[in-house]
Amino acid sequence: MASQFPIVDIHTHIYPPSYLSLLRSRTTVPYLLDLPDKTHPPRLIILPSDDDPSLPPESRGRPIDASYSSITQKLHFINIHNITTSIISLANPWLDFLPPSEGPQWARTINDELETLCQETPGRIYAFATLPLSAPPATIVTEIHRLQHLPHIKGIILGTTGLGTGLDDDALESVWAALEETRTLIFLHPHYGLPSSVYGARAHEYGHVLPLALGFPMETTIAFTRMFLSGVFDRFPRLRILIAHAGGTVPYLSGRIESCVQHERQFPPSSTGHRGPERDLRTVLRENVWLDAVVYSETSVKAAVELVGEKKVMFGTDHPFFPPLEDGAEKLMSVETNLEAVSGCEGKVGILGGNAVELLGLKPAVDR
Repeated sequence: MASQFPIVDIHTHIYPPSYLSLLRSRTTVPYLLDLPDKTHPPRLIILPSDDDPSLPPESRGRPIDASYSSITQKLHFINIHNITTSIISLANPWLDFLPPSEGPQWARTINDELETLCQETPGRIYAFATLPLSAPPATIVTEIHRLQHLPHIKGIILGTTGLGTGLDDDALESVWAALEETRTLIFLHPHYGLPSSVYGARAHEYGHVLPLALGFPMETTIAFTRMFLSGVFDRFPRLRILIAHAGGTVPYLSGRIESCVQHERQFPPSSTGHRGPERDLRTVLRENVWLDAVVYSETSVKAAVELVGEKKVMFGTDHPFFPPLEDGAEKLMSVETNLEAVSGCEGKVGILGGNAVELLGLKPAVDR
């Protein structure tokens, strides 16, 4: 039964066929490992910890079935969960690993493929594009401007390392300028986590729990805070950024971050003589930042709403990750948990879809 209001999934991923062919051509992380037994799905090896030669091939990384790459499977998923429209994005690690000479062409290929997939599903699927971040900034800027001619592209997904050294890198200035000028939404998403040493010698016993539950949110928090501390939002006050996983730990640590800024004596003076960020963190969060609600907890969604406002929090699923462990289950526990988390929040209709429709100028399909 269709919902009386739109439900928009702002955080959902895909590895389009062209990207899978790229991963299959590689033998170092990231790569796709095809198993000798073709009845088993290939294994996706995207983290160094996935590439453990002490493990049998069928135990490395994660299995990747058609739900990771098929737009038909994506449509089945959104129909089963009564979702009106999904904003798909290339899943990590994007194109960060490519040499500068290869990144631009792969970005064009994948972004054009995403646009085509969207055109084939009017009103159901839109996309966030990917950028060739290993290429020179001028080349990245060219791709940002090219994306303005792809009508179903509603922003870009960005990892936390930027050009390789983080999002406070001065070399990103022209990229921020182009994103601000074109009003392109940035979807900030983690991948690299924290150094594996922080998880301890027994980390292998816990699978992906520590890096996904703790490493990803802290990675995102640090990346955004580095942007803030370096004055990115002072120099580009109209920049728009959507932070994955409800902002990492930003909703809980924003007061501590601001207090540390207010008490810090080591900030070098800027060109205006000001020390530290000129705009306070609360202002940046209220004016420049949106958060998804992929956090599986009503308490955490309410914290996100309290931080940025009810009109700036948006539902997401993180599909196809976090699939059910039991065979044959169609509905994902993770999706149901996120829906329940939003249901008790003020402004839930907007969070479930209206906020995304307004922010991105979507035209959801009427007949599903």
